Amino acid sequence: MRLLALGFLFLIAGSSNASDSIDSIPTSLTGAKGDPARGRAIVTNRQVGLCLLCHSGPFPEERLQGTIAPDLRGTAARLSEGQIRLRIVDSRKVNPQSIMPAYYKSDGLTRVAPAYRGKTVLTAEQIEDIVAYLLTLK
Repeated sequence: MRLLALGFLFLIAGSSNASDSIDSIPTSLTGAKGDPARGRAIVTNRQVGLCLLCHSGPFPEERLQGTIAPDLRGTAARLSEGQIRLRIVDSRKVNPQSIMPAYYKSDGLTRVAPAYRGKTVLTAEQIEDIVAYLLTLK
């Protein structure tokens, strides 16, 4: 875990792209691009990502959508790929007061059920799929 955390910090500090500053993870967690169709399915799935609990977006088939977090429409117009990735991995790196769960963090958490200790909410592949989908929302 310590090595993963050091790598994470290196990725953030090592960004040289002007649009990707300290508030991003500029490179893929898997080394590959995600699949936008799988990403959309995760975003709308109420048992996996639970995104629509707080967010709304271009999902006409979903009746109940959240209103306490930003609308996902236009995400790619507001944020870079690396900024989107960081917000999914651990939004508290950008906003310490965020109530969004850290979807790719397993250490430093409290009150975690024994069955879930040491596990992330989403896999690296799922994170990349969501990033790929959100990049389509211009």
